[in-house]
Amino acid sequence: MKPRDLFLALAVVVAWGVNFVVIEVGLEDFPPLFFSALRFFFAAVPAIFFLGRPRVAWRYVIGVGLALGVAKFGLLFIAMDRGVPAGLASLVLQCQVIFTVLFAITVLRERPRPAQLAGIAIACGGMLLIMLDHGLSAPLGALALVILAGACWSVSNTITRYAKPPDTLRFMVWVSAVAVVPLTLLSLLTEGSRADLAALRGIELTGVGALAYLAVVATLFGFGVWGYLLRQYDASTVAPFSLLVPIVGMAAAWLLRGEVVGTQQAIAAVLVIGGMACTVIRRSAAASPSPEPVTTRTPELHQRSIR
Repeated sequence: MKPRDLFLALAVVVAWGVNFVVIEVGLEDFPPLFFSALRFFFAAVPAIFFLGRPRVAWRYVIGVGLALGVAKFGLLFIAMDRGVPAGLASLVLQCQVIFTVLFAITVLRERPRPAQLAGIAIACGGMLLIMLDHGLSAPLGALALVILAGACWSVSNTITRYAKPPDTLRFMVWVSAVAVVPLTLLSLLTEGSRADLAALRGIELTGVGALAYLAVVATLFGFGVWGYLLRQYDASTVAPFSLLVPIVGMAAAWLLRGEVVGTQQAIAAVLVIGGMACTVIRRSAAASPSPEPVTTRTPELHQRSIR
């Protein structure tokens, strides 16, 4: 990977890791579903008026908008509002890797590799440790919502894989636009218009900053750069960077919010991240005697490495 692209990948990791602390800060000013709706509104507007229509079928845009924007982030925001700490949320949400592999096996009919099955078992052991940790301040019901959010994220991954959007930034802007109306309606039904209006009237600089960060940095910059990297390099080169997100998330929660990581949680984190690493390791990488820069490969060899 080129030095500039390596820097971009690490920048996305930091942006997505700190994202969980920013969500926690924003939830102090907004109801969770309304906060999520505002986040996607400002991610879509005004960009939607300059980027043009998406270059994929509308069913993919709507599918990802509902699975990622409404379900995944709606459930995540509710779970964090109900007491799941930022660092723990960043770790548990990465169970999406497990669900993505399971969906690939059951829906896409892909044949699982032994390393993938071993990785799923190891990561599930880490999740079990988290559930059995009686020192957690988060209720199990809220943790279950984060796991369900991870499953919804994996659904959106599967849809995106079918869609193969050529312009990820444009795709994410339209996905954000799709999510706004359902999230707003759900907020009005469950949180009430009074709570939403009160949040707008009493908004502070922290709330404005949280919205700006989630809309511009986490959504537009994060997903836009991630899509660019996936177009430049094979998935086995880019995907492992996502394993650093919970590390950054837990470190940011410790530094900025004083969230303490106990011994059992630390062991669970090692198991989850190690298990997820097993699911993204490619046989081609293991078979290669020495690392070879992607830029030196011909397109044909590059395509074989992906397969």
